[in-house]
Amino acid sequence: MYAISLGDAELGPLEPWHAEEFLANIDRGREFVGRFIGLADRVTDLASSRAFLQSYADKTAADTGRLYGIRVDGKLVGGVLFRTMDVTQGTAEAGCWLEPSAAGRGLVTRAVEVIIDWAVTERGIHRIEWQVASGNTASIAVARRLGMQRDGVLREAGLHRGEWYDLEVWSVLAPDWRARQSGAE
Repeated sequence: MYAISLGDAELGPLEPWHAEEFLANIDRGREFVGRFIGLADRVTDLASSRAFLQSYADKTAADTGRLYGIRVDGKLVGGVLFRTMDVTQGTAEAGCWLEPSAAGRGLVTRAVEVIIDWAVTERGIHRIEWQVASGNTASIAVARRLGMQRDGVLREAGLHRGEWYDLEVWSVLAPDWRARQSGAE
């Protein structure tokens, strides 16, 4: 996938050579991003930034994941990804991060819509999951806007910064996604 317009933003691949730009993005949103996901704790310097991006370049090459940056006026403000992708089983888990300056503009919803559509139409993915800490109301709202269904809550399924949290699992199935995209819901 090459750069795709999201209206007032652009979605495009995020690769190892973007490590400095990616680190700057994480630095600008470290506390905001780190409230619910470990990315802010994992990417702390140029070496860890490059390693994270390389891990997704490797996943892309193996067809087991993808990583895309969201840019506004050429500046990286966040991204979306397939944390996991199993084409044989037809499953994938989508996720996101966003710095505070870009929040509340619908960028994540539009970007995830693009990658879900790609996964369903181009890669034949049948089930897309969205796993989110129960307290992350903004991310839950994205799942709802995308027409996902809440499958359940895994109680105290994750440990983040020393605290256990409940993990909600949301999903959309390919037939439901196609119906939604065609307006036949």
